[in-house]
Amino acid sequence: MKRIDKVIISCAVTGSIHTPTMSEALPVNSAQIAEQAIGAAEAGAAILHLHARREEDGSPTQDPAMFSRFLPRIKQSCDAVVNITTGGGLGMSLDDRLAAAKALKPELASMNMGSLNFGLFPAVSRIKEFKHPWERPYLEMTKDFILSNTFAQIERGITELSALGTRFEFECYDVGHLYNLAHFVDRKMIEPPFLVQCIFGILGGIGPDPENLMHMKRVADSLFGGDYILSVLGAGRHQMGLVTMGAILGGCVRVGLEDSLYIGKGRMARSNAEQVAKIKRILEDLSLEVATPDEARRMLKLKGAAQVGF
Repeated sequence: MKRIDKVIISCAVTGSIHTPTMSEALPVNSAQIAEQAIGAAEAGAAILHLHARREEDGSPTQDPAMFSRFLPRIKQSCDAVVNITTGGGLGMSLDDRLAAAKALKPELASMNMGSLNFGLFPAVSRIKEFKHPWERPYLEMTKDFILSNTFAQIERGITELSALGTRFEFECYDVGHLYNLAHFVDRKMIEPPFLVQCIFGILGGIGPDPENLMHMKRVADSLFGGDYILSVLGAGRHQMGLVTMGAILGGCVRVGLEDSLYIGKGRMARSNAEQVAKIKRILEDLSLEVATPDEARRMLKLKGAAQVGF
């Protein structure tokens, strides 16, 4: 693992994982997404991981026009690195998933490194009332759903976005995804440093156990040596504990309402900024320094905000 002097905080502001019903704090329309993204940056996030939603009902969309409603305001208001999803919403075609990043040419884009069963259906039993007609079937269909990320799909995404100068947050939901990433490294399709986002706690992926984090790190160390930067994401109630452990091990952290709606046991977070402020406080209490956006750019060898398409 690459030795880092400062911890990069990423914030996943809003995603396709949670429905609007589950928390009133989750930003849905473009004004809310911009406001919360800027707030997260002000609280200490160097990277903002962003999805878009339709204004009328909060459903996921990868339409570049929807991203363009909030990205210019974010860029004008803060200097955080923008990281556009290529995962998009569940069930989207690869063309749809890549559309926003190809049109808007961000410094960073997420890249899922393997297919997996992506089970959100247990959440149905926890929601008493749905706000929009799309929400229940969106969750229920994941009982018989595979999130497709084939080698051909990954190759296309890496090739087309690399040509625009975009680099990647490689999302690894299980150990095999690290080996998939190593395949593309061996083919020299990507250059270090690799930002390896290890994701724990999604039903269908690796479980949220501390032993699994140690195992993922050992495997990544064996595959990539000093050419990668570890980052950790813990879903739901596992968020703060696992990301703190990842930072102690020398990695970076990701928080945000896409990954967890909570700030503590039984307490819903009021905003993305609240989660960012909490992890920043924890890191500083551990005598770990937090990276600024420009420091994150240098660490990840990004092209710079002046080279994006928004």
